[in-house]
Amino acid sequence: MARTFTPEEANALLPELRPLAERMVAAKRAFDDAQERSDEIGRRIGGNGGGIPPAELGEIQDDVGEKAGELAEAVAAIETLGVAVKDLDAGLLDFPSIREGEEVLLCWRLGEEEVAFFHGYDDGLAGRRPL
Repeated sequence: MARTFTPEEANALLPELRPLAERMVAAKRAFDDAQERSDEIGRRIGGNGGGIPPAELGEIQDDVGEKAGELAEAVAAIETLGVAVKDLDAGLLDFPSIREGEEVLLCWRLGEEEVAFFHGYDDGLAGRRPL
């Protein structure tokens, strides 16, 4: 565990993290959409060639790569702050912390007002408890 956060430190970071988490969730959605289009083209090509012009196929593949890059950048920006990304779709983030002498994770999800929950390393979201 490189950095630990108190609940106050985690909450103080939310004004910076919230837009990054929003960007990450939007980038994940855009990546999923681009990947779905690519998969559909792949199915069409696999079926009968699909009549897809090579330039269009290249554009679709470029779009998937671009969206993947945007998603990776958003995740990296969050992780650089010492915060772990747990769910790309929900904007679920964990902050390493020490609570009553035990290593835990403070847990926050996009849409929540503040960091108000924690869980053990093995508990995950289902084991969230109020601070």
